Amino acid sequence: MIKDTLLGGSMECLSALNEDQQVAYMKALSYLAKVDGHVDESEKEFLSEMAVFHGVSTDRLSEISANEDIEKVFNAVKKIDDRRAALELIKDMCLLAHQDDVLSDEEVLYIGQIGEAMNVSLDKIEQISRWIIDRIIWLEESKIIFEEN
Repeated sequence: MIKDTLLGGSMECLSALNEDQQVAYMKALSYLAKVDGHVDESEKEFLSEMAVFHGVSTDRLSEISANEDIEKVFNAVKKIDDRRAALELIKDMCLLAHQDDVLSDEEVLYIGQIGEAMNVSLDKIEQISRWIIDRIIWLEESKIIFEEN
């Protein structure tokens, strides 16, 4: 699944993040997973794979997930000052928000707020979101075309 998160992405900008930025990235994703009040198994799997990619241990991920306050998350993501990394975070947030096949109003609002904290416009967030939705539709059409269950 991690290869899906990097679809169209740049591993270089993500691997160049320092430890604080990597933790901020994971804080934003972790908070998103539970912003709708339910953490699905596919969301947990996504977070685990992202943690491995960012070199964040399982224990550290649990610590990050347990000690989250929305204001601390907003302050943390402000440390992500690389534009491409900020856009990658928005992309990964959109992917994560669709993991459980339900995009809640809380998730949409939160993604917008995180984008704002990193100076990513709502137009750019919508553009990324539409791209992710198009990808989901394309993959579902593939299952029909190739008669996959």
